[in-house]
Amino acid sequence: MDYSSCSQLLVLAILVLFSLAQNIINAASNGVFNVIDFGAIADGIRDNSKAFENAWREACYWNTYSTVLVPPGKYLVTSVVFKGPCKAPISFQLQGLILAPPGLSKLADKESWITFESLRSFTLTGGGTFHGQGRTAWPENQCHKNSNCQLPIVILATLSYLFIYYIYSIRFNKLNDSTITGVQSVDSKFFHINILGCYNLKLNKINISAPDDSPNTDGIHIGRSNGIEISNSIIATGDDCVSLGDGSQNVLVSDVSCGPGHGISVGSLGKYKKEEDVVGLTVINCTFTGTSNGVRIKTWPDSEDGKAFNFTFEDLFMNNVENPIVIDQEYCPHNQCNIKVPSRVKISNVRFRNIRGTSLTKEAVRIVCSKEIPCQNVEIGDINLVYNGIDDKGPAISSCSNVKPTLVGKQIPATCV
Repeated sequence: MDYSSCSQLLVLAILVLFSLAQNIINAASNGVFNVIDFGAIADGIRDNSKAFENAWREACYWNTYSTVLVPPGKYLVTSVVFKGPCKAPISFQLQGLILAPPGLSKLADKESWITFESLRSFTLTGGGTFHGQGRTAWPENQCHKNSNCQLPIVILATLSYLFIYYIYSIRFNKLNDSTITGVQSVDSKFFHINILGCYNLKLNKINISAPDDSPNTDGIHIGRSNGIEISNSIIATGDDCVSLGDGSQNVLVSDVSCGPGHGISVGSLGKYKKEEDVVGLTVINCTFTGTSNGVRIKTWPDSEDGKAFNFTFEDLFMNNVENPIVIDQEYCPHNQCNIKVPSRVKISNVRFRNIRGTSLTKEAVRIVCSKEIPCQNVEIGDINLVYNGIDDKGPAISSCSNVKPTLVGKQIPATCV
């Protein structure tokens, strides 16, 4: 290459750098930080993690309200943490599609694919999509069939607790007074959304989807958080639509369509030492379609001590649900626990009200409480669940043990009698 060609390339490189710098300066003038201006390329092939990180860093340092903008297009991102605290309220406007790397290898040492952490007055919006490319990872996951499976998991030890969990698609850690609205999560490799250590977080108009046979693809999992609201959302996945782990408090789930999936669950609780109590859950005006469970509270037998109380399940419609109403204190997947030793998690103040529809199993209501610590203050009111299966004839039935519920209004099937 002659001197003239080298000079031309150098000039071109300088012009490109100048153009990028000018774009960043222009963005700073209005508080909108477009990832394209930081080098992102929307081809679905090249990794844009650095461009996203750089756009976030500049926006986070901005002294007034700022926005990270992901315009329409397909952006491959290997893994990124959007971390605060920031100098002012910040929003992430996702208009395009963020694509996870295929398979599991590039996330094997990660806690999650996308993380938003340590933020106050944060907003995630825009109508865009997080796509986990789960179909490239699900064949490697046999943990729903074999408890001795080997998969990339994260083990986080503290002085008092041991967390073991799969890689999450999207994590919201330590968000306060924040809002997530109008975004989609499609085909996560494992859990779609995990909420940990958050306070006053609202999720509205969320659309979560994965096939009904996709393993461990829980929709929204909540742990050690207070004041979480999930509303006006559609969750169709291969595991729990919404699940509450230990330390969840004051959770509201309203106007949610669940199915396919495993329903809305509390637990499973009692497996680990020093789990925090689960206090306050309201599930209201929700629809369940073709799910393997409706609403469920589950604890391990031979468990650690714990408490779960103040739950209301009200105005729910079950459309061909296998197990519409469940309290199971003998939860023992893979039969690898001592079911002869009762659970030591105390369940109390639980209300099932105005739950109607069809059950695919004859046992539409199943309440199995601990022999050692029976359930207390369980109210069942105005239940109308009709058996719609094909294996047996006759009406729906209920089964109850170690509980004396208060019955209000009509009960179809007759419950705990």
